[in-house]
Amino acid sequence: MANPRVKEKYVKEVAPALKEKFQYKSVMQVPKLTKIVINKGIGAAVADKKLVDQGVEELSLITGQKAVPTVAKVSISNFKLREGMPIGAKVTLRGDRMYEFLDRLISVALPRVRDFKGISDKGFDGRGNYTMGVTEQIIFPEISIEKVSRITGMDITFVTTANTDEESFALLKAFGMPFINKNKEE
Repeated sequence: MANPRVKEKYVKEVAPALKEKFQYKSVMQVPKLTKIVINKGIGAAVADKKLVDQGVEELSLITGQKAVPTVAKVSISNFKLREGMPIGAKVTLRGDRMYEFLDRLISVALPRVRDFKGISDKGFDGRGNYTMGVTEQIIFPEISIEKVSRITGMDITFVTTANTDEESFALLKAFGMPFINKNKEE
């Protein structure tokens, strides 16, 4: 199997550019993407158990890897939620699948978002990880609009080895993430 396009881009362009920008002494200090976690909370699953199965199936289609249902950790009586009830779905991507997904996200899915102006740069957590929300699962070409019963969103978390938000921002920007630059300089 050939190396993913984004992985080759990282090795040939991104890593050397970041090494120079942040004055790292070793290539091993250059931040890299370790995993991408896609998480889908399905609140309506309290009433309808089939929604979790649909969510798992959709995430599996989008990522090309089997998703797992997530369960409630605590009971919340106001929401009719019991501990251990399935309430969402998640999938963790690493290695080549992660790079393939990143490539599809940047080049295919995000441009399909209506009125797309870029993604917010406010999703950094202070430790070099970035989380973005996607409001509709139909931006992914793998999802057929005819088969979708309800439009749901998902959170996509990019876990990096970067120590600061600035390094993480530079890494994701170099991969081609279309950030809206309001308060950060190039």
